[in-house]
Amino acid sequence: MPHTTLHLRSEDKPLEHRSALTPSTTKALLDAGYAVNIERSPERIFDDSEFEKVGATLVPEGSWPNAPADHIIVGLKELPEETFPLKHTHVQFAHCYKNQGGWAEVLSRFPRGGGTLLDLEFLTDASGRRVAAFGFHAGFAGAALAIQAWAWQLTHPGEPMPSVSSYANEGLLIKDIKAATDAGAQKIGGRKPRVLVIGALGRCGRGAVDLCRKAGIPESQILKWDMAETAKGGPFPEIVESDIFVNCIYLSHKIPPFIDATSLASPSRKLSVVCDVSCDTTNPFNPVPIYSVNTTFDNPLVPVPVNGPPALSVISIDHLPSLLPREASEAFSTDLLPSLLQLKDRKTARVWKEAEQLFDEKVASLPKEYRTAFKARL
Repeated sequence: MPHTTLHLRSEDKPLEHRSALTPSTTKALLDAGYAVNIERSPERIFDDSEFEKVGATLVPEGSWPNAPADHIIVGLKELPEETFPLKHTHVQFAHCYKNQGGWAEVLSRFPRGGGTLLDLEFLTDASGRRVAAFGFHAGFAGAALAIQAWAWQLTHPGEPMPSVSSYANEGLLIKDIKAATDAGAQKIGGRKPRVLVIGALGRCGRGAVDLCRKAGIPESQILKWDMAETAKGGPFPEIVESDIFVNCIYLSHKIPPFIDATSLASPSRKLSVVCDVSCDTTNPFNPVPIYSVNTTFDNPLVPVPVNGPPALSVISIDHLPSLLPREASEAFSTDLLPSLLQLKDRKTARVWKEAEQLFDEKVASLPKEYRTAFKARL
């Protein structure tokens, strides 16, 4: 029986250091009889040699479009904005199933080329829980940058926050965030920031709360909200009365906004930093409709016009876990491994069968002009 071949592509997104496969999960796949090709990558947190040592085959960076059609292309972030049809099965986050900006152009590339999208965001176990997610490290990193931004605005008023880069390990990150917390607190009489986390019971929210604790913020200053607290519908005055708001919800349908221009005009506003970890920037139902662009590690903050102090900025980085790429990749890939080991049986294995069924449903929902070229699949 021929091998099932996985092809790990090099990520194209600037400063994306994470990886869907790690040397340890690659070895497990090889031991299970899979063939694994690893594109060389200048950005990946794991050196090419780490994959070579466990027996993977190294291939040139960016070689995936010319790989045999039966190879499964594995990645994390969305593909570059190209238009050529996609012939492979792709396992990745595509960000095109919730009517995000440009979703139809992205999705239609797969059926045009006879390819399939198995979106990592929608792989679920028998109970409906995602089999693998970067949520914990997204919340952890998002809260870290939010505290860093809060402190920067206090210690360097009017100056743009400099670029940030990934950390080799969590200990180094915590050291910097503790120092930032203390520096900011010194500017306001020793008071640590009040942080409101919405979605606090999920993976992402737990990560944000964990970071706040490790940064030395007192428990009484960490407000942990979830569905019970938001059931009445926003906007919520408690958000603008906090120093930092970290949004960690998983948005699945339209809800009232958590915050808006009217609530920001409150004279009791202390809010100076919003970190929208959920980052539904182009989603028409975004419950944080006070910004419209994604930020980056190079330019982490986007200002929000407000009347009077304090200044207000939003962090909307859509690959926050790359702040801790090694730990985040190991945790995610380890959780994903049991599903990856079923890829050779993807037509019958529940997790992959359901992922392909969802793909077909989304393709069927494409506007008519995008469907005329591939009616056969429908």
